[in-house]
Amino acid sequence: MDGTPELDVCIDGADEVDEHFTLIKGGGGCLAREKIVQHAAQKFFVIADSSKESTQLGEHYGYIPIEVLPFAASSVLRSLPRTEGGTAQLRMAVKKCGPVLTDNNNYIIDWTFEKNKPRDWKEIQLRIANTPGVVETGLFIGVVDKVYFAYPDGNVKEIDARKKH
Repeated sequence: MDGTPELDVCIDGADEVDEHFTLIKGGGGCLAREKIVQHAAQKFFVIADSSKESTQLGEHYGYIPIEVLPFAASSVLRSLPRTEGGTAQLRMAVKKCGPVLTDNNNYIIDWTFEKNKPRDWKEIQLRIANTPGVVETGLFIGVVDKVYFAYPDGNVKEIDARKKH
């Protein structure tokens, strides 16, 4: 991004998209950089299979990834359930010993939240992001322009999020 501070378009996937176009991203371990790229783009399009479409977050994806500085991981693990409820755990690597590292060499904490409960995701994002040691969350709120959902029968549903708001 150093040489290209502005992009025409960012096209990416999502782990879950709710009816208000709030996204959970970062299941693959890239959080802060994905948000930086999205922020640099004039337009943001999301492409996902229909299993990622939900009425409210948590229907299909069980947690919010949170990128944290390694030094702060234990502190965030303790404070997150106290401030937001649910549970938090450090994401451990599968093919190596130790925690998963982001592309910035930070850790990922997966926050599992209570399902079927109305939430103000903007407020939650703000509180979590202001926790010392948190780099970024996997919540993308109010930033998507269009979403494309692909269905098993080959059909694609296009939703213009800017017209829905």
